[in-house]
Amino acid sequence: MANVTVVGAQWGDEGKGKIVDWLSERADIVVRFQGGHNAGHTLVIGDNTYKLSLLPSGVVRPGKLGVIGNGVVVDPWALTQEIEQLKSQSVAVSRENLRIAENATLILPAHRELDVLREAAGTGKIGTTGRGIGPAYEDKVGRRAIRVQDLRNLDTLGPKLDRILVHHNALRRGLGQPELSKEKLMAELAEIAPKILPFMDVTWDLLDRARRSSKRILFEGAQGALLDIDHGTYPFVTSSNTIAAQAATGSGLGPRAIGNVLGIAKAYTTRVGSGPFPTELDDEIGNRLGERGHEFGTVTGRKRRCGWFDATLVRQTIKVAGIDGIALTKLDVLDGFDEIKVGVGYKLNGEDFDRFPAGQNAQARIEPVYKTLEGWTQSTRGARSWADLPAQAVKYVRYIEELIECPVTLLSTSPERDDTILMKDPFSD
Repeated sequence: MANVTVVGAQWGDEGKGKIVDWLSERADIVVRFQGGHNAGHTLVIGDNTYKLSLLPSGVVRPGKLGVIGNGVVVDPWALTQEIEQLKSQSVAVSRENLRIAENATLILPAHRELDVLREAAGTGKIGTTGRGIGPAYEDKVGRRAIRVQDLRNLDTLGPKLDRILVHHNALRRGLGQPELSKEKLMAELAEIAPKILPFMDVTWDLLDRARRSSKRILFEGAQGALLDIDHGTYPFVTSSNTIAAQAATGSGLGPRAIGNVLGIAKAYTTRVGSGPFPTELDDEIGNRLGERGHEFGTVTGRKRRCGWFDATLVRQTIKVAGIDGIALTKLDVLDGFDEIKVGVGYKLNGEDFDRFPAGQNAQARIEPVYKTLEGWTQSTRGARSWADLPAQAVKYVRYIEELIECPVTLLSTSPERDDTILMKDPFSD
């Protein structure tokens, strides 16, 4: 049986929580491999609703192991709060169901502060969540980060703190802010260390042994491919790679271990924060999509921008992310529209354009080209087989498959986990 990697095929918020939960029931291990607590998802299991940001989805299911891989940046204070929240919902988090990579980078209070200060001072806001994700990744690639394993040896941490504070205090002076105290930071780390160290492990070795013993591993991506630091709508992106290849790097396993790649895409398009959005609808239809789809961020609560499905963008992310099949979500939100438009290409400087350009100026100037399809009046909500779908809804899905050059292997027709039409088992070879 193959492992499965789940990635978003748009700008995030595609409904990965439901799909990951649906798959995690059949997995043995669920691995987070990038990002931090800046992207959240909601799991509905029976009568219980869980809102997770940093913890892998597997921790809420008995007998599953959740792994926070080395590609994740970990805010230990946010993590402990999330663990306490689950505890209040009668979900115990222990070493039995959670491990954290010893070489994962820590998000420090200074990272959170810098994130907010930059966004407030800058003229070109990117729309970050202000949780310190970007500054933490900067310190990681700058080779001055504090990592989980450093918490074991606080008595030798002094020189590392000196190095990181030289950098951050220079930035803070430039922003007119007081310098950070080494003693305060050391005290904060000493206080949080006992809450994090019990979960620390050599996770690349743990995962390698699991793979060799034929355990099913589910790699859980956060955010979406269009927010990838290399392949997204730069600079309006996150600070990590969000495509499937990062599952290997961010977990410590080789590329052959990531298995089948399932991309998640909504039947329309949404985006949170700043940046280009060719098919955005700033009108009654956009508002209708947002209201029917309950389009508010799990972590930030920010209202999502809404628009028609952009097949050109999804086709591009399928290619760069190595996606084998698409899980199309929220088809039911399109119920009742007289007509539905699909973005099939772009115009740039009056000429046809069949890809999304990398340049920021070009991204701002492209205009979508639409194909208009007949809508459907019957409800698709709760459908669990193709026979339950209206003919026009089936035509819509088949047309999307043709445009994106990838099969729709799973169809979601409501937030309920069982309201799912499965065409191909992602865990099969």
